[in-house]
Amino acid sequence: MAALKDRLQVDLVAAIKAHDEATKSALRMALAAIGTEEVAGKAARELSEAEELTVLTKEVAKRKDSAEAYAAGGRDDLVAKELRAAEIVQRYLPAALSDAELDEIVADEVAKVAAASGEAPTMRSMGPLMKAVGPRVAGRANGSVVAAKVRAALT
Repeated sequence: MAALKDRLQVDLVAAIKAHDEATKSALRMALAAIGTEEVAGKAARELSEAEELTVLTKEVAKRKDSAEAYAAGGRDDLVAKELRAAEIVQRYLPAALSDAELDEIVADEVAKVAAASGEAPTMRSMGPLMKAVGPRVAGRANGSVVAAKVRAALT
């Protein structure tokens, strides 16, 4: 098992013993999402740490989206529950990158592409740049924000 999944399970046991319903529910949801991803596809497999982080990032996004939907429907009790669950799972994710850190990573990758090709990268280089930047920012930056930064660096 990966260290993140182990940590989630240990914390789940602690939450059960402490009768912390919000934490227990959020951690069970996170572990269920990881378990579902492990058995998705043709054969069961163990997820890497990066894949587990991706699953948890998606779960946080789902909880925030649900909270917005509940807020639109006037269900403030469920909004608080979903935001609390997102906050609990967020603790297991690495700290988000600041704009300056993200700009630095994008500039570094643009410089590498420019050095390799001998000329300034163009919009045609967007795909390879996104593939290079992606693993460096995995779980720490929103994909649309990363794409916007790469696009801005190419213009």
